[in-house]
Amino acid sequence: MTEPAGRHEAAFAGSLALPGDYWELLKPRVMSLVIFTAAAGLVVAPGHVNIVVALVSLLATAVGAGASGALNMAYEADIDGVMKRTSGRPIPTGRVTSGEATAFGIVLSVFSVMLIGIAANWLSAALLAFTIVFYALVYTVWLKRATPQNIVIGGAAGALPPMIGYSIVTNSVTLDSVILFLIIFVWTPPHFWALALLKSDDYAKAGIPMMPNVKGTARTRVEILLYTIVLAPLGVMPWATGLAGPVYGVVAAVTGAVMLWLAWRCFSVRVGTEADKAAKNLFAFSILYLFLLFAVLLAERGLALASHLGL
Repeated sequence: MTEPAGRHEAAFAGSLALPGDYWELLKPRVMSLVIFTAAAGLVVAPGHVNIVVALVSLLATAVGAGASGALNMAYEADIDGVMKRTSGRPIPTGRVTSGEATAFGIVLSVFSVMLIGIAANWLSAALLAFTIVFYALVYTVWLKRATPQNIVIGGAAGALPPMIGYSIVTNSVTLDSVILFLIIFVWTPPHFWALALLKSDDYAKAGIPMMPNVKGTARTRVEILLYTIVLAPLGVMPWATGLAGPVYGVVAAVTGAVMLWLAWRCFSVRVGTEADKAAKNLFAFSILYLFLLFAVLLAERGLALASHLGL
């Protein structure tokens, strides 16, 4: 299989990188979400962990996520250069070479896995290593350019951080941590496909087989609705299993209902500016939905700890 044109040239071009460019390679917005969801998994896990161990382990998880982001950008330089929303990234603009980004990602990957293994446990290290390999190799190198199900299968990498956080405390994988994983896993397709409906021309130009480009927008809207129908009750499961309290249950039920309504709007309004507006509203609210679920998980456990300490 031949590599996309321009990759070898990018790898050996001179570097004009500044520290901020390497920071951008880590995809800091994705890193912040990883820290947030991993911290939620850590906080709700039964048992106790030393605060230093917790902070170092969360740092390692964030660095591992950043490393996979750098490896992703290194491989996708050709795609990023074509798409409008990614054309300003460090590699397409020539500020960082793909070779430098690859070396940077590999070093950070090894460092992050070893750090969390030494600080916490080797199950957490194995989960982090799997996350990096799955995102950088399985998703980036294979799935993204091969199938419109790329986001569905590849979503496993983005869904693992709360499971990693949970394992830092318990050194185990349990039903509760699997539920947290599944919430993000099932949330990912409607979230990204709503964006893909708005950016389908960009993805088509880059040759990425996203659902709207391969199966059509009508099929994409059906898939969005079906995944959201599964997501809404799944989001309430942490309350049903006792992992979360009643406030979480109410928030999950209400926001899940809103997600369903917005997904229905996206499904039923299919043409014109109103269709774009429906997809945009779903995409925007999906971010808020996931944030609220994990924020309430953190807040409930924080309040419980404060009450236990008499604060």
